[in-house]
Amino acid sequence: MNRSKTILFVTVLVLIAATAGALAHARAHQKLGLPGVKTRPIPGSANLEVLLPPAAGGFHSVSMPQAEVVTNSLPRDTSYGQRLYTADDGFQVLANVVLMGSSRASIHKPQICLTAQGWEIDPTVSQVKAVHIDEPAPYDLPVMNLVATRTGQANGRVVTQRGLYTYWFVDADRCTASHQTRMLWMARDVVFKNELDRWAYVSFFTECAPGQETATFERVKKLIAATVPQFQLAPPNAK
Repeated sequence: MNRSKTILFVTVLVLIAATAGALAHARAHQKLGLPGVKTRPIPGSANLEVLLPPAAGGFHSVSMPQAEVVTNSLPRDTSYGQRLYTADDGFQVLANVVLMGSSRASIHKPQICLTAQGWEIDPTVSQVKAVHIDEPAPYDLPVMNLVATRTGQANGRVVTQRGLYTYWFVDADRCTASHQTRMLWMARDVVFKNELDRWAYVSFFTECAPGQETATFERVKKLIAATVPQFQLAPPNAK
């Protein structure tokens, strides 16, 4: 190796080491942002419980534990809240919140959750919707409403069900229905503010018969409008 190549090689190594050192320093001093959902400490744990309301909009609910396949696969400092809401006529909606800790790996692309359970997403009717929230100040909450289909056996015959999976992301002062937008905001804040946004991934899921999607989504919207003011901290800058 001649002298110029040696100098170039050493320079590259120095730059790599300097970059690694700068990244390590930034990570060590990186701030974790505040959550955009209400929480309380869990006794004996460093994690938090996300406080979904017990009742709202004519629904009552029961707290539901997270599946072990979820808690075993996500980072240990991920926090959760999950409740099954039931109306007087038996209509049910499962509300779930995943709150990240110090790792962005707590939240992944939502479509993965649905397809992993055997649902096939219908892109022709899945779209961003607006849910109007009245309190504490009026604003329109952007949500992604995925419509999916799953076929199975019931009482010896083939049954087709439609699933409505409605979700959004919220941090201390913003919300979005876009996974890509959330990732862009998070990357920007890490670079320019040395702060890791503490995003919550909120979802509402229910099933219905084919042809009942619109009416079912209207009921989900009413539940979202009733619960959000009780667990989401502030009207965020929705995009």
